[in-house]
Amino acid sequence: MTEPVTVTRFAPSPTGHLHKGHAFAAWQAFNFAREQNGRFLLRIEDIDFNRCDPANTQQILEDLAWLGLEWEEPVRIQSEHLDDYQKAAETLKDRGFIYPCFCTRKDIEREIEAAGHAPHGSEGPVYPGICRALSIDERETKIASGESYSLRLDLEKALEATARQLTWSDSGAGEQCAHPERLGDAVIVRKDIGTSYHLAVVVDDGLQGVTDIVRGIDLFESTHLHVVLQELLGIPTPNYHHHPLLTDETGARLAKRNQSITLKALRESGMTVEELRTLLHPGP
Repeated sequence: MTEPVTVTRFAPSPTGHLHKGHAFAAWQAFNFAREQNGRFLLRIEDIDFNRCDPANTQQILEDLAWLGLEWEEPVRIQSEHLDDYQKAAETLKDRGFIYPCFCTRKDIEREIEAAGHAPHGSEGPVYPGICRALSIDERETKIASGESYSLRLDLEKALEATARQLTWSDSGAGEQCAHPERLGDAVIVRKDIGTSYHLAVVVDDGLQGVTDIVRGIDLFESTHLHVVLQELLGIPTPNYHHHPLLTDETGARLAKRNQSITLKALRESGMTVEELRTLLHPGP
């Protein structure tokens, strides 16, 4: 019997230039695939249309080539595959697993304040279910009137449909039981982009046959939701490998918003790839 081929991916967003943390993450995924004689994919997650810039995509390709990475072509560009996410959303909608939410951020804040408290998950306060109780007529009336809306997962219905305890295998934390209630009725289709990170990444990994997801520990909690979407959409759950994040001298994680020094700047300063690799993977 032929052993399945390991497939990993690196999926940056072109909202800015890559930094050392991205180099570390890309090498982690690339090296894992190489050690398994597997395949390494590159995906550009550019669905945040307000923040993503095509010029950054080109810079990403140049930076990764400088790091010595090789990936399969063509590179999957999320903005070119919006139909795939729409089809997945329609599948969830037809099965009654998502519902329209007309709430603004202020609506949600007022509801939480009135309740006196709200459970907190990895993405902040858990949505209090304001629009979940709307009747079909109320929803259709709001939509017909032109009110903008997102689509949220009806987690209770989704879990009823799975009828089993969902799990995933994590190389660092071991076998994990999914607790998607930590994220509640998460937004599956954002009103401004027609999908969401959660939906797009699950659909992409399924279509690309990703078997092993190597990514930062900051996305560990999202896996509780992703395995639910995988189950609902009939997508096999990959193996997960969550690695630590790089931090600066103050202990803060490297991030674009913190203006962490970019790979482009390091390259232009004269740093070699070998020096960077030693810096990020120091020996014993």
